[in-house]
Amino acid sequence: MRFAYLTRTSVLLTAALALTGCLDDGGSGSDDTSLGQLNYNGIGGLTYQTQSQRSKTNTRGEFRYYPGETLSLWVGNLPLVDGVPAQRYVTPLEFIPENRAALANPITDDEGLSTHTLREQQLLDNRVMRNITRLLMVLNWTGDVRKGEKIDIRDRVITQLNNVLPTLSAPIDFTVTEAEFSESESGLSPANQLLAAICFYPEDHPLCDEPPTELEIALAPEEPDNEDERDPDVEYREDLQSLRDAILDAVRDLDEVSSEEVETYLERELTAITTAVSNTYYLDEDVASHPASDTGLKSVGIRLIGGKAQLADVEAMSTRSDQVVIHAADWQRSRLEYFVAGEAGGESELVLSFRPDDTYRWVRKQLRVLIR
Repeated sequence: MRFAYLTRTSVLLTAALALTGCLDDGGSGSDDTSLGQLNYNGIGGLTYQTQSQRSKTNTRGEFRYYPGETLSLWVGNLPLVDGVPAQRYVTPLEFIPENRAALANPITDDEGLSTHTLREQQLLDNRVMRNITRLLMVLNWTGDVRKGEKIDIRDRVITQLNNVLPTLSAPIDFTVTEAEFSESESGLSPANQLLAAICFYPEDHPLCDEPPTELEIALAPEEPDNEDERDPDVEYREDLQSLRDAILDAVRDLDEVSSEEVETYLERELTAITTAVSNTYYLDEDVASHPASDTGLKSVGIRLIGGKAQLADVEAMSTRSDQVVIHAADWQRSRLEYFVAGEAGGESELVLSFRPDDTYRWVRKQLRVLIR
């Protein structure tokens, strides 16, 4: 270990380890389990547990669960969250109980329709969620969660993490302020102590060795001016200094990921999930054309790719209600009824906002209606 500090192990994990599951790498299980995923691009390498399953999220961040179960998560022996409802997509936003309650109450946008995206934006400023996310981003093997990339926490990192947890000066506390969580000036925070003791290179890599001390460097001979006079068996002062600098530069801390980068990552993942959910739904038609003389009720259905749409709510508005009038929006039948009220040559766009029954997210689709 390159750095040493002091803490205690989690009793919560010890209790959880007594439970057994029936999964392997998170991507398999009994045939009747459902498949969930942490974020859109995935957070791989976390230990998870539901009431019936225990395993690690696979490289895609996937886990198995039965509907109605809750999810507990650890990175190695470090507990992150528990009691999170297991579902198709789980994001750090839903790690926080008060966030989950708030997400059930959408905001009305300028068009008068419900949307979850404005509510998500309001909830991003939660320090517990941001501290957890920040640590996970820095623990990513590549050290950089670039656009479109997953978080990949590898076994080598987890092994080192578990070894150093008992030596921290205090337990890692995600409830402290972001500044306290990432403190590195007046003394390393527990989270930064943890990161300082982890080498993000293969085990036999030179950057995983202890850095040469200042005394060792001072006692080493200076490099000769003439290259031909260099002894390949001698470690010169300049070589040791370069090695020390490289090893210390390889040590990570939480400042490698800024608060703004945490927010950008969370926003990107939330947007990708909304798009993925939306892409699984479609309307019977995108454009409808009716003669002005036909004022009878028309309808358009909401469909789910590969299944039947099950909705919890549906809303709709007409951009030109003098041309096309909405008669009824029926969530039970996943259908919208409307009728033509304008003259030939007129048109309107019907905007549907609906919430599937298995998510807080609202999906928006449009139907263009032409009057001929």
